[in-house]
Amino acid sequence: MILEILLLIIGLVLIITGAEFLVDGSSSIARKFGVSEFVIGLTIVGMGTSAPEMVVSFMGAFQGKADIALGNVIGSNIFNTLLILGITCFLMPMTITRQNMKRDIPMNIATTLLLIFLGMHGTFFGLGHDVVSRLDGMLFILIFAFYMYWSFKHDQSEEPVEEVTEKQPKLFVSILLVVSGLSALIFGGKVFVNSATEIASMVGLSDKFIAITILAGGTSLPELATCIVAAAKKKGQLALGNILGSNIFNILLILGGSAIIHPLNFGGVGLVDLGVLLLSAVLIWASAHMGKKAQIDRLDGFMMLSCEIGYMVWLFINL
Repeated sequence: MILEILLLIIGLVLIITGAEFLVDGSSSIARKFGVSEFVIGLTIVGMGTSAPEMVVSFMGAFQGKADIALGNVIGSNIFNTLLILGITCFLMPMTITRQNMKRDIPMNIATTLLLIFLGMHGTFFGLGHDVVSRLDGMLFILIFAFYMYWSFKHDQSEEPVEEVTEKQPKLFVSILLVVSGLSALIFGGKVFVNSATEIASMVGLSDKFIAITILAGGTSLPELATCIVAAAKKKGQLALGNILGSNIFNILLILGGSAIIHPLNFGGVGLVDLGVLLLSAVLIWASAHMGKKAQIDRLDGFMMLSCEIGYMVWLFINL
């Protein structure tokens, strides 16, 4: 037990340190290249923190286990939005830019709708079977490539220019911070999840409880740590880019690549899970348009957290 607790602490320290390095290095790169922190969060940070989901989903696809690939991404996207974004906005209200409103938030909804349509076209429309085919996977990859090109080409920072009073690190150091931060996040997350699972088993918690809480949230620990650190450093756009980037990356690139490896059968995916997935995407849009317009505030964060708690309760009851 003592060893597991020590590993748990080491994993947590690595996660927090890795998030610090990643946020600082990414912000420095953004300033050096004149790229908005949102786009850095969307690309480097969002895709980097989604590495655990990519490994799990691709391994599931190689083994022909669509439930693993699909469940991992659907659960992660719900967790990202309702819990992580909810906590982040509860800690620090997040300003939404015009580009977020017109491009990024609608893109998150569109990719979610596309996944549901292609995956459930048999159930909803009577068109063949509920399968995301290899052709669908290629379509996802093409859309992802276009979105990345579009994001960089039309990137116009609407963030206030910070007065830089301290000497900024060289580009090599910034890149090293990003790589080191991502490595610490991923490795620390793995150590944390493994030790937490062992401790939970030792104290007699059920496999069901461990699966829904520790394992389900484990692959999203990098996003959680990065967003909390970004919120603490008042870098809301980087945090929002991390969440939207992870969600879009998860669907278009991870599930797209998984479908190319092996077609994904949606037979085991529940309608409630897909409904909550779509709700989580729509909630970001609604939060940006309601209350304080162009801002996701603490009330919105509380609403997201409430939905996550309700969904978790439903999962427990229906397992």
